[in-house]
Amino acid sequence: MNLNKIKQMVLQDCDIDETQLDRESLKLPQLHNKYLNLYLDAKLILERKENEFKRLRRAKWEYYTGKMDEEVLAKLGWEPFDLKILKQDIAIYMEGDEDLITLQEQVCYYKELCSYLDATVKEITYRHNKIRNAIDWKKFLGGQ
Repeated sequence: MNLNKIKQMVLQDCDIDETQLDRESLKLPQLHNKYLNLYLDAKLILERKENEFKRLRRAKWEYYTGKMDEEVLAKLGWEPFDLKILKQDIAIYMEGDEDLITLQEQVCYYKELCSYLDATVKEITYRHNKIRNAIDWKKFLGGQ
């Protein structure tokens, strides 16, 4: 999922044609379904990324504390960590670990994507109010 592509889709889909308010009103269920499905897909990806981060974080902790055995190291393709570090310094090594940083950036990206899609779904949910207000305004201008 690409956030910029989704933003462009939202810009196109959320434009209200004031000359066809009846059609705009009828499009609401499809729009809601479209963005709700995107939101749910993003939430599932986010959950997977968060779990992947937790597993990697545990593996990196075992790696930096020297508790990871040779077999697991070989399976992961990591070199043994020969440096002895103090327990309170492990967090510094983990915070600076490139693999953890990369995965944390992915988690952050999907959190922002979910937040954007959630806001979009809420906007579409209450879009009928804007359409009703536009209809009322046209009636007012027409003298009704």
